[in-house]
Amino acid sequence: MKAARLNRLFAPSGNCFDVAIDHGMFNEPSFLGGIEDMHKSIRTIADAAPDAIQLPPGTAPILQAIPGKTRPALVLRTDIANVYGTPLPRALFSEVIDRPVEQGVVLDAACVVVNLLMLPNQPELYRDCIRNVNALKRQCEVYGMPLMVEPLVMQDNAKGGYMVDGDISKILPLVRQAAELGADIIKADPCTHVSEYHRVIEIAQGIPVLVRGGGRVSDAEILSRTHELMQQGARGIVYGRNVVQHANPGGMTRALMAIVHDKATAEAAAKHLA
Repeated sequence: MKAARLNRLFAPSGNCFDVAIDHGMFNEPSFLGGIEDMHKSIRTIADAAPDAIQLPPGTAPILQAIPGKTRPALVLRTDIANVYGTPLPRALFSEVIDRPVEQGVVLDAACVVVNLLMLPNQPELYRDCIRNVNALKRQCEVYGMPLMVEPLVMQDNAKGGYMVDGDISKILPLVRQAAELGADIIKADPCTHVSEYHRVIEIAQGIPVLVRGGGRVSDAEILSRTHELMQQGARGIVYGRNVVQHANPGGMTRALMAIVHDKATAEAAAKHLA
């Protein structure tokens, strides 16, 4: 069953574009822009036909209620963390939902996703994440559910809020740890110098790497960066705010799909935004 679910997630091109609309899970007001109305957001993105949409258990049924056989696959967000605000809370946590893989099966998910967070001087949070991944791995094997692990190296929130750390020397060991813990798919940040991203692909040992989009940037930057990441060997992308907060989220979805599956240049892909 794992292979069947992976076939639903990855297109015939061998690649995948997963649109993340799971930001409401994290109790961070700044994440809600563009997704205040989840029925509208999910319908708009689903109509643009990405390979998958990433959702929490509370709003996943909205996607799965869309009739027909062509709706995007569901990637189920399984964990909650309180690491995104400024200042950070006194105590940090990362906790999975109850019986996450069973919920994934009930919701007909093609994959479940969990964080592997590394924040400066927060070893207890990191330990929580290791425990979450370990617990999910065995459950996923029992149910034939693909496991996506999201290794994120983050900067100190005191510098200006939630920011990822693009230092490749920090990204590489955490990506490798995700692979060694048994990830079927790795969702990783881009590094500061995108031309080095082939090193992330190599360290993952053949496990498909999907690249996170991160914070909102210009159209030109997200399209050119995506094209270069695909050239570096990424198997796809997981973008959220750069799609759902865009003035034309459907057009941006189609533009990125052209890069991910058709090897379109940034300039050619931008025509979908006109």
